[in-house]
Amino acid sequence: MTSKIVVTGGLGFIGSHVVVELQNEGFEVVVIDNLSNSSKDVLKGITEITGIEPIFEEFDLRDKFSLSDFFKRNSDVTGVIHFAASKAVGESVQLPLLYYENNLASLVYLLKELEQLKEANFIFSSSCTVYGQADELPITEAAPTKVAESPYGNTKQIGEEIIRDTAKVSKVLNAIALRYFNPIGAHESANIGELPIGTPQNLVPYITQIAIGLREQLSVFGDDYPTNDGTCIRDYIHVVDLAKAHVAALKRLLEKKNTENYEVFNIGTGKGSSVLEVINAFEEVSNQKLNYKIVGRRAGDITAAYADTTKANEVLDWKSELNLQDALLSAWNWEQKIRQI
Repeated sequence: MTSKIVVTGGLGFIGSHVVVELQNEGFEVVVIDNLSNSSKDVLKGITEITGIEPIFEEFDLRDKFSLSDFFKRNSDVTGVIHFAASKAVGESVQLPLLYYENNLASLVYLLKELEQLKEANFIFSSSCTVYGQADELPITEAAPTKVAESPYGNTKQIGEEIIRDTAKVSKVLNAIALRYFNPIGAHESANIGELPIGTPQNLVPYITQIAIGLREQLSVFGDDYPTNDGTCIRDYIHVVDLAKAHVAALKRLLEKKNTENYEVFNIGTGKGSSVLEVINAFEEVSNQKLNYKIVGRRAGDITAAYADTTKANEVLDWKSELNLQDALLSAWNWEQKIRQI
């Protein structure tokens, strides 16, 4: 029997790539999205890649009535992958209450509905921001979580605590939190990719929009960090590799291979790249010169973060296969395709 999997925020950047990988593996997928930071056009891209149009329901998870009604109609759901959340560090500093309501209230309401199911397998979209500025690099899952540098990071920490506490006492919930590092890139078909509404909050879509001529200049926030070139270091993972990690984690729960009812995995490449290294790599693969300037540091940014992926490699039998250049070229191909309109 085909497992029915719900993907909340499934038309977003990461969610859409996970829907593709799930459908490629034969899962029946139902997408819930309120289209606050995505477009219904993404359904077409997913369908072009997989040949299957996922079931789509448009509503906000903060709407308890709609959420409850959905699960009454879909009591045969066997797994939920939860992406629906606001996700920009800088914006969260400016709009903390929006982030706390959107990211935490929706999670609580969703978990309450899952408690009514016979079996609830739950994958949570967490983040390396829970580690703050880690004491040691690369970062393992055993690294302590720090006081969050931003409301966004705090919602991921609190979200994990809510899931862990619920799993401890639940008779039906088994959960995995995937702490991912910095997802970039697009599907090789260029049918889906990152499509931020308004000003991009992340580095790579900002870079591709400058290269295509939509924006004039990239601000590099700080060149006085204690790194090789003074700019922040992050672990940039190709979104397709990241999507495959979700499928591996879901299968672990469905096949009852989890050793605890709440588990945590880092998902990254294990390699850190500085902002200037990303800029240089993009210029190489795209043959475009980027206009950028160094400006002051940005609130909420840490110096460096990159993953120790040993646990995910060994326990989930997953590892990243695509490199920084692959990801940047796919992002550039996607940008060029969507601007042909």
